Amino acid sequence: MKIESKTMHFTSPLYLESGRILEPYEIVYETYGELDEEKSNAILLCHALSGSHHAAGFYENDRKPGWWDAMIGPGKALDTDRFFVICSNVIGSCFGSTGPMSPVYPGEEPYRLRFPVVTVKDMIRAQRQLLSRMGIHRLRAIIGGSMGGMQALQFAVDYPNFAQTVIPLAATYATRPWVIAFNKVAVEAIRRDPRFKNGNYDRDAFSEDGLDGLAIGRIAGHISYLSPESMDSKFGRNYVATDGLFELFGRYEVERYMEYNTNNFSRIFDPLSYLYIVKAINTFNLSRGYDSLYEAVKRIRADLHLISFSGDYLFFPHEMEHLYRMMEREGRNCTYHCIDSDYGHDAFLVETEKFEHIVKDILKEG
Repeated sequence: MKIESKTMHFTSPLYLESGRILEPYEIVYETYGELDEEKSNAILLCHALSGSHHAAGFYENDRKPGWWDAMIGPGKALDTDRFFVICSNVIGSCFGSTGPMSPVYPGEEPYRLRFPVVTVKDMIRAQRQLLSRMGIHRLRAIIGGSMGGMQALQFAVDYPNFAQTVIPLAATYATRPWVIAFNKVAVEAIRRDPRFKNGNYDRDAFSEDGLDGLAIGRIAGHISYLSPESMDSKFGRNYVATDGLFELFGRYEVERYMEYNTNNFSRIFDPLSYLYIVKAINTFNLSRGYDSLYEAVKRIRADLHLISFSGDYLFFPHEMEHLYRMMEREGRNCTYHCIDSDYGHDAFLVETEKFEHIVKDILKEG
């Protein structure tokens, strides 16, 4: 499988939904497979909050492959013998595309809190510019989970004829208060951490010790990505063998797991980027800019295939089913699959064996 990582630089302005302008800006992206002569076999893969453009394969010294490696490659659901898969890092992120710690042109001082608020609409507008620069004006498919699914849906509404097929997983049509409340824990934990310094921290200030506020906030997020059943199965009531039951800060295995994962995360993810991307998730509303959700959904011309997970406690299955009912009412080509899973929201990343055949079959058509 041919893998390439590139950076595209744009000098033309990116007009944001807020009315502000981002100029210049960069997008980092990774591609898998080969683009055919007609440029008709391209699939856009959209990543979630903590994801990046690195979706498959290994970088040098990597212990883990890209975040959807199980789905991308020869003979896999996103078959790189047939398709050219593109995954771009969203604007606002900290993995190469222009974000809050990028320098303000023409100087070297970072934007920090001067960076404009970006929305899911802005993310896909930037991706649309990237694809145009690549000479790709129609996609075979757009696919993504969680925030990636939001991007896929927004593409389907805002650019109705741009993709033949759209496959959102574990997503919603509008972020609900339940999710915003979980995100609020992270936002406040970051803002109230003295080392955050209102965004005026040094570059790579947290690469060794992390930021406690981000680690704490990530615990709340991580809880929402799992489910009670998956925690029971993974940890039970097991206690850390080296900790005493009657020690005040002795830990259950689930506590140790949260500490380990969130502390590592706070070393590699920039807290300002986390705040900006969470804002984009919170403000997501497919109907914004249209008279109603129904009017927005009526614009969709792509074949829409919705996938949810029964144990998802972040974006509940009935939210995706609601979109399916609207599409069904309009007589549009739409399918809905609710995957039986106790894992939780992150099932779209972890339990690929439960739905990869669905994606593969969808992409075989047409």
